[in-house]
Amino acid sequence: MTDRPTVLFVCVHNAGRSQMAAGYMRELSNGRVEVLSAGSEPKEQLNPVAVEAMAEEGIDIANNSPKILTTEAVLDSDVVITMGCGDTCPIFPGKRYEDWDLTDPAGKDIAIVRQVRDDIKQRVQQLLSELLPSGV
Repeated sequence: MTDRPTVLFVCVHNAGRSQMAAGYMRELSNGRVEVLSAGSEPKEQLNPVAVEAMAEEGIDIANNSPKILTTEAVLDSDVVITMGCGDTCPIFPGKRYEDWDLTDPAGKDIAIVRQVRDDIKQRVQQLLSELLPSGV
């Protein structure tokens, strides 16, 4: 890994889970981690309930937009976190891959999305402690 590791968060629509994870990683790493997010079938816009749930945490993801997953994004990343995109994510040797089994927040009410958000936060904090062991 480089001095500043790159983490790519991937979910099918890049409108909820991966955007929340990217928001937490940007916020909690204080710029010490390069953060990317993408989807295999990106939506037109973010899930508004996910945006609301993150705003409750003081993290603004409202101006983010879903992006298509590219081979280049995977190649540029040290860690690839998938969230239900299955085998549509390209696999390359030498990368760290994790699959986070998270509820898809699409169409869910704010209470469910908060649970997903909190699960994501815990996982991001754990990942950060592994990537930046000297003082997260």
